[in-house]
Amino acid sequence: MHSHQTVSDVVAAQIRRHRERLGMNRNDLAAECARLGRPDITYAVIVSIETGRADGGGKQRRRPVTVDDLLVLGLALATPPLLLMLPLGSEGQVPTVPAADPRDPYTVWQWMTGEARPTLDGPIDGRYFADSREFAGTGQTWASAWGTAAYPVSLYPELARRREAARKTRLRAALDPSAQTEYVDRLDELAQVVNDMVRACLTVPDLPTELAEDLKRLELLDAPTQPNRRDHE
Repeated sequence: MHSHQTVSDVVAAQIRRHRERLGMNRNDLAAECARLGRPDITYAVIVSIETGRADGGGKQRRRPVTVDDLLVLGLALATPPLLLMLPLGSEGQVPTVPAADPRDPYTVWQWMTGEARPTLDGPIDGRYFADSREFAGTGQTWASAWGTAAYPVSLYPELARRREAARKTRLRAALDPSAQTEYVDRLDELAQVVNDMVRACLTVPDLPTELAEDLKRLELLDAPTQPNRRDHE
């Protein structure tokens, strides 16, 4: 049976939980939101988010939390905003969409971050069932479209890891010439990710000047104008 709880209900409960964790009252939270540029998230708004207000029919109606609200409230509460939606470790299940049953927070976390494809019709343990529906006019299935859109999720953290590995190896090679071959290997691994990003028409973050220049000098890049340099490490 599908839950009547909404994502905004979860966020509201987590706002209150983290506010109390920090010893903040509602005025404190409103003041912090104002400092972050949202003076409209007032004491009264926070009351309406957390507990709701009675409507004309006597029902409690909660103010929905927008995406803009979520970012500000998360920063105001020193809490990653996504954790307000998906409280890992403190809730067993969270709502997804009205047509589907709740799932455990980490499963939905992976959907939200693009680490896994959503499954709404399969078992609630999060195992993936391929969706073969096609988008009209493209012939692309839902599953392949999701994979294309989520592709950057894997590339950016991998770029960060390989950039750091190349940076550390370069420093070591400056003191020990025998590490030079390893440095070239790390550069080649970094270039592979940069080239993948360029082919996918993604913006490549600036690299430390020395790495960018060495990548170009060794002709490891498919597009020599990428990536840009930055003048500090």
